[in-house]
Formats: sequence, C-alpha cells, structure tokens
Amino acid sequence: MTDSPVISTIDYDAPGKQFGRLQIPRSTNESGWSNLCVPLVSIANGRGPTVLVTGGVHGDEPEGQVAALNLARETRPEDVRGRLIIIPCLSPDASRAYTRLWPSGANLNRSFPGSPTGTADEVLADYVTRVLFPLADAVCDLHSGGRSMLCLPWSEIHLVENRGQRAAMWEAMLAWNTDFHFVYIDIAGGGLLVGEAERQGKVVVGTELGGGGHVTAETHGLAARGLRNFLRHAGVLSGAAETRTALGLREPVILKALDRDDYLLAPESGLFEARVALGQPVEAGQAVGRLHFVERPDRIPVDISAETSGRVCSMRAIAPTQQGDCVVVIGQGCRREDLV
Repeated sequence: MTDSPVISTIDYDAPGKQFGRLQIPRSTNESGWSNLCVPLVSIANGRGPTVLVTGGVHGDEPEGQVAALNLARETRPEDVRGRLIIIPCLSPDASRAYTRLWPSGANLNRSFPGSPTGTADEVLADYVTRVLFPLADAVCDLHSGGRSMLCLPWSEIHLVENRGQRAAMWEAMLAWNTDFHFVYIDIAGGGLLVGEAERQGKVVVGTELGGGGHVTAETHGLAARGLRNFLRHAGVLSGAAETRTALGLREPVILKALDRDDYLLAPESGLFEARVALGQPVEAGQAVGRLHFVERPDRIPVDISAETSGRVCSMRAIAPTQQGDCVVVIGQGCRREDLV
C-alpha cells in the first residue's frame, strides 16, 4: 500500500512474536518532524485464522488496553494457530491524558474508513481499514463506558445484514461468557471501527466492560478470561473454548436496544441524579433520573423518564451533563431465534 504514509515496523508475514509500532507522521508545537507511535504486536505460528484485537480507541477506557497488553506479553508463539495481531492502544495520546478524544478533538471511532491524506486519526483509520482488516478473519474491539458512562459488563454486536456473518458474530459474542450480551444500534453517527470491519465481512465483536472511571480486579479478570475464550473460539489460540454450562454458570441475559427511544438523552443541561440502579427493570414512563440546576436552587428538578420498558443496561457515571448527553440506555431481553 504505497499511498499510505504509515510505517509498520512489523513484518506481518514473519513467524514468531514481534513487538513493534505503527508510525504516523505528524507535526506538533514541540516538534516539526514527529511521528505518532501506536504499539503493535504480531504473534504468528503456522496455518490458521488471523484475528485482530484492538484496544484504546478511546483513551479513558483502560479495561481493554490492560487486557490486550497482558495478552500480548503472555501469549507464546506455540499458543497460536495462525496469526494474532494486537494493537493494545490505538489512541496513545488520549490514553496518556485519560480522555475519550484525541488532543486534537478527534474521536477515532468516528474516523473510519479514514483517508491517507487526512488528519492523523484519518490516516491511522485508513491504514487499519486497508491493511489490517483485509488480513483479518475476525476482529475484537475492546471498549468500556469510559469516565462518563457505566455499563453492565458485556460483549456486543450489531445486527449486520448478512445472515451468515450475523450468526457467526452471535456465536463469537457468546464465547465471551459474560453474564450479559448486548445487541445495539449507533445513535451518534457513523465512522466506527467495527462498522468498517463488518462492511468488509469480518466476524466482529465489541465489548463494554464496565466504565465510570474505575476498574475493579473483577473487571480485569473478566476481560482477560473473556478475550482468551473468544480467541479460542475463533481458532487462533490453542485449546477448546469453554462454555457457561461447563463452567457451571447460568444462562446469560441477552439484551437488545434497537430503537432510538431506548437511548435517553438529557433534554437540557444540569446535574444528573440517577433514580434507578444499573441492571434494574424499569417500565415505560418511569422516572429513571432527573436534572438539577445549580444556578436555580428554586427550580424544580426535571424528570427524565423511560420511553420503553426493559432493564437499565447503561447509565451516566458523572453528574455534570450537557443537553443531548446520553444518560440511560434501556435494553429488552431477547433470544437468539428473535434476531439471528
């Protein structure tokens, strides 16, 4: 791909374990000649599928970054059948700042498919789109709610149009063995990493592993176990994938939020007060939170009510809220036969 300015220090065709980086040219106020360096790992051994694992698309989501870093260090070439490509953190500047967006204000998860002549985020997205996705059979993109949202820890998929691809994605989602799984739509625009991978026909799974700016040991353990089991299911890690039945776990709860009314947005700016708990069942019309107004102590708080019935699967983790911010997501229980 000669028209991309991105340089990879890794030979994707070479066997064994390689630690390297992607180098994206840029200029900064501190350096006229500079590169944005994105960590990159390849572990290859013989014939088999190629799986791409990405973390840190948003810098304030450390759960996936830590899981990917542990995976990269601990996995030996002899553990792999095929090729495992790991990008532990796609947004290193944002990770260092612990912010969702890049210092430029770019949201990498709205930059796909990208452009080889665009801004740094678009150049990186273009490289992932035109070099890494074509190499991969499956893609796993690790997210959480970041600092602003708290989610039930889950693996997730879109309902892609192709039925065969959808069925394969459904099974890959279940392989995470999380207590909850989530089927969702995009309500904040396109340009997602997973959307481009899906367009190319890949088996694509995402996650939302908690959030709220705090990561527990339990969440780190879930991320590590779920990611490895997904990779065994995909056939790139040796060993058989575990099932919830074999682990003595109950059936998972599968939630869908396929209507825009499932995503509640703040009608105006204020301090958000949650009135329900994460995971709690709610009914349409029930007040799930309210907004307070610091400048107007005399003003009655504004209720935010559920527009659909279901279970609270995500909610705002911080009180300061701007008009239009998502504050609660309601999911409805569903079965495989309803969607696949």
